[in-house]
Amino acid sequence: MRIVHTIAELRQALASCRHPAFVPTMGNLHDGHLALVQLARPLGDVTVVSIFVNRLQFLPHEDFDSYPRTWEADCARLRDGGCDLLFAPRERELYPRPQTFRLQPDPALADLLEGQFRPGFFGGVGTVVLKLFACVLGQTGGTAVFGKKDYQQLMVIREMVQQFALPIEIVAAETSRAADGLALSSRNAYLNPDERREAVALPQALQRLAQRWLDAPAQGPALEQQALDALRARGWQPDYLSVRRRADLQTATAGDAPGTLVALGAARLGGTRLIDNLEF
Repeated sequence: MRIVHTIAELRQALASCRHPAFVPTMGNLHDGHLALVQLARPLGDVTVVSIFVNRLQFLPHEDFDSYPRTWEADCARLRDGGCDLLFAPRERELYPRPQTFRLQPDPALADLLEGQFRPGFFGGVGTVVLKLFACVLGQTGGTAVFGKKDYQQLMVIREMVQQFALPIEIVAAETSRAADGLALSSRNAYLNPDERREAVALPQALQRLAQRWLDAPAQGPALEQQALDALRARGWQPDYLSVRRRADLQTATAGDAPGTLVALGAARLGGTRLIDNLEF
């Protein structure tokens, strides 16, 4: 595995490649990230992973400074996982001066759910992903792999690629889960042992919400409120638990067919905010 830290080194390393397969990350890698790398490997002639903690997508009160950075362990995992090229730019390399030009995603998609509770988040995500695409895939196009755990993020990036006519195929990977069903996430490391045992209540709440919605779709808003109340009763601070259409993340109605819906949730357990989703 080759490691490069500058855009010039990256482009030199990719000069002879025809179709890179790219996995962008913020590091602190876990088995879910490695599953993305494995999915990417047969999709291109070189497998590229980036590690960059993107300041633009963190709100002032969020965990940018404390976000786990595990460089040595990440490199070891990527070497074992089949990564060919690791792009790890320093902040000054990717943002040599203030990033005053920023992506503004469609509010109809980006200002609900996560965007409602983390205003500006998807603008920060879109800006860095567009910049990373320019660095890694700008010479040839290629394939980029993203996980479905960040469901709304995946939709924003897909729409960005389509609307800007980028020569990039976006491949979605299923959410990797622990044996008890908790979605793998870098922020799971913040959970203490008691919180980790309790954390599985979030995917379980989404499963119950989905089943109850199928049984009584006309009662959707009441079912969502019941799901929120049930998590609060367990000591959580939920932001949302909601059934939406997969196509556009608008609120589901009784007329929507099963197989076209997704239940999404975000909630804080102690000091850790977790997100998850379930297509059904």
